[in-house]
Amino acid sequence: MTEATETCRRHLDLEIPGPEVEKTTERVARDLARVARVPGFRPGKAPVSLIRRRFTEEIKGEVLEKLVPQYLEKAVTEQKFSIVTRPQLDQVDWVEGGGVKFRATFEVLPEFDLGDYKNLTVELPSMDLTDADVDRALQQMRDRAATYAPIEGRPAQDGDYAVLKVLGIPKDGGPPIQADDVMCHLGGDETVAAFNENLRGAQVGDERNFDAVYPEEFPDARLKGKTISYTVNITGLKEKKLPALDDAFAKDVSQAATLEELRKQLREQMEKARDRRRDEMVRGKIIGELVKRHSFPVPEALVEQQMDARLRNLVRALASQGTDPRGVNVDWAALRARQRDPAVDEVKTEILLDRIASAEKIEVSDEELDKEIAHAAEHSGESAQALRARLTKEGSLDTMKSKLQNEKTLEWLQRAARIETASK
Repeated sequence: MTEATETCRRHLDLEIPGPEVEKTTERVARDLARVARVPGFRPGKAPVSLIRRRFTEEIKGEVLEKLVPQYLEKAVTEQKFSIVTRPQLDQVDWVEGGGVKFRATFEVLPEFDLGDYKNLTVELPSMDLTDADVDRALQQMRDRAATYAPIEGRPAQDGDYAVLKVLGIPKDGGPPIQADDVMCHLGGDETVAAFNENLRGAQVGDERNFDAVYPEEFPDARLKGKTISYTVNITGLKEKKLPALDDAFAKDVSQAATLEELRKQLREQMEKARDRRRDEMVRGKIIGELVKRHSFPVPEALVEQQMDARLRNLVRALASQGTDPRGVNVDWAALRARQRDPAVDEVKTEILLDRIASAEKIEVSDEELDKEIAHAAEHSGESAQALRARLTKEGSLDTMKSKLQNEKTLEWLQRAARIETASK
């Protein structure tokens, strides 16, 4: 046996003894003789010796199919390999005397020693929830419930919302930018400075012409680093009207009967969201620390699968937003290649969690799996029995069980870790 210890690829050089090959060859040839059609002979009457000469390659192929798996399985068991890819055969040699030599190449799960995973320290930022946080959430609700009243008899000033018809011509000759009924918040931090400067004092019906220079770090890819010559028509001016922060407002925007009750509900919701975010941060830091503490190779096949999965998730996200991925100008090969590092970390995480689960005897019970299937069935519209049957047929039931085991292992690690809050 030869192996590359810096990777998960392994080779096994094996030999099937001549007597075993001959016995199996004779059996395969006799089975074939019963059904083979050979000119000059009635079906099933051709001699086995002729069948062996006439169908040599077919017989060899079937002999390999019958013998290789059992010899390979025995060797893999003796070597205590955990295979993760289908073995590929090469260097098949039918040696003199009737035996067969071959090489099987495959990838295995890595062998490594678990480091300290029971005494992890995780530092989190302060996540205290204050009355000011609740006030900000209330203000956001007021903003969403705001109305916009027309302004008459005066020009635009900071704080107003100008309704615009916009035509922008890039200086580099790119495609024009056109939009109607754009709401522009004058003086707002989110508004490009050129719009603030050129629209102050404008009246409805005015037309303004000016250039806007966008920085390289501007978030819109169509505009960053460009200079755009704008022609802007002011079709309306509006003033934002916020509702009063009182019990009537609380009833309008929620099921609460009073403003105080709305505050209480908001705080509870924000605390739950804070706790979920805290758990996600803790688990993310635990995973990061585990990966950092353990150095081992990972099977290339699993990394490739994870890269494909990440790309599929991106395509689904685009489709869910109504974007046809085929129409997006993206170098998909380069995008997939950029998934490699996170994919390697994800595969390492899966292997580490599985090893820790084995070490700590963390298992998923039948009751826990049934509960997860029932929960998934509620969202899929299937019965739990039908969903279990489908997952079993697709080979996905073990995947679901593995995910549940990972969740239980992360919960165990979270309980074992020391959580510290950083100073503000």
